[in-house]
Amino acid sequence: MSPGRLVLGGVGALVTAYGAWLLWSRREPADVLDAAVWAGGAVLVHDVVLSVALLLLGLVVSRVVPPLARGPVVAGAVVLGALTLVAVPVLGGFGRTTDPTNQTLLDRDYTLGWLGLVGLVVVVVLVSSVLRARRARRTADTPT
Repeated sequence: MSPGRLVLGGVGALVTAYGAWLLWSRREPADVLDAAVWAGGAVLVHDVVLSVALLLLGLVVSRVVPPLARGPVVAGAVVLGALTLVAVPVLGGFGRTTDPTNQTLLDRDYTLGWLGLVGLVVVVVLVSSVLRARRARRTADTPT
């Protein structure tokens, strides 16, 4: 293993230990348990749900999407999937019921923003696919 990786791993371990110490020293044990359950749930969601969904997506894409567009389509799907998972709380409006007197909580149309993001990702996937097709055509037309 290279020295750079060892240094980065050591720094990561130290930062993780410091964060754990801060959590343990500044919170009640019930809060620490909640954080551990949340972190474990995130790992399970990633490993069980997200990984399986991406494998199935890859299988479908490999059978349906033309070869030159497969990379951009999968990348777009990964981006949208991850950002959608992050956006679930605001898309669901879960914070609105927390404090109805605070008008600054979830004060926008987050669904419209998410749809704008979907549109942007679709445009990037389409442009990337077209550019890849042009590049492949240009390479095929070049005499060797």
